[in-house]
Amino acid sequence: MSIDNVLASVAVKDVKAAATWYARVFGRPGATPMPEVAEWRFPRGGCLQIYQLPERAGHGSFTLAVSDIEAETSKLAAMGVDTSQRTSGNRVKTLMVTDPDGNHVAFAETIDPALAR
Repeated sequence: MSIDNVLASVAVKDVKAAATWYARVFGRPGATPMPEVAEWRFPRGGCLQIYQLPERAGHGSFTLAVSDIEAETSKLAAMGVDTSQRTSGNRVKTLMVTDPDGNHVAFAETIDPALAR
């Protein structure tokens, strides 16, 4: 057996409300494979699902790999998202935000060519 890919998922209180927020972040609506699930697929093979489970909402975290963290920061700030939690090292720039349910969403831009794949 080999593991070929990964699917990240995070619980939200209301999938329709959360899907609206994530659609703004991603710049496109998600697919709805089930009424309580919305998902987005990404060019390099990853996938994020949000699913409605209010009792677990706000306890998740995941990282989104981005190519231009400054553009993402500007877009999020324009949405009213707190973008003050930023770090930068020799290898990666990061921005940590929370979605409306309190889940932690990290944006990471690789600046070390050895890490880019």
